[in-house]
Amino acid sequence: MIGADGRGRCPWAGSAPEYVEYHDDEWGRPVRTDDGLFERLTLEAFQSGLAWITILRKRPAFRQAFAGFRIGKVAAFGEADRERLLADAGIVRNRAKIDAALGNARVAAELPGGLAALIWSYAPKQRPRPKRLADVPATSPESVALAKELKRRGFRFVGPTTAYALMQAAGLVDDHLAGCIAPGNTAA
Repeated sequence: MIGADGRGRCPWAGSAPEYVEYHDDEWGRPVRTDDGLFERLTLEAFQSGLAWITILRKRPAFRQAFAGFRIGKVAAFGEADRERLLADAGIVRNRAKIDAALGNARVAAELPGGLAALIWSYAPKQRPRPKRLADVPATSPESVALAKELKRRGFRFVGPTTAYALMQAAGLVDDHLAGCIAPGNTAA
């Protein structure tokens, strides 16, 4: 897709300004910090069943509500914080997803070596960029294995599709289409 600026992008990136910014500046770029990966994992879980644009538009409120996605802070949230989150119209008020985010923070806080080391240990070998959207998978053997390991450790809302979306968002895989302006993933 050629954008208003004359630059080629993945087709999904052209329907809203938030998508263009996310595509150009963030999606597919390596995230290697525990808190950064916790944010991506949490937002991908909240996106389940919703349009990603909804999450992008609510992201500032999510960041405010979840203490900037600092794992240690979220892991310490108690019942009053849970109730505050359930009442916050700025975020997605889904009880199961909120409970999963709080539980996932507690699990992440206790991970030996940290969340980033665990997630990046499932990064696949680089492959050529896909040529068409139809060539982009919803899961991969690595995302299936990552989801299984996260669940084994106590994480929730982390199925293979969510794990693959996390891998895309955090730069473990480069699913920008061939010809897209976004830089390749050189850090994996």
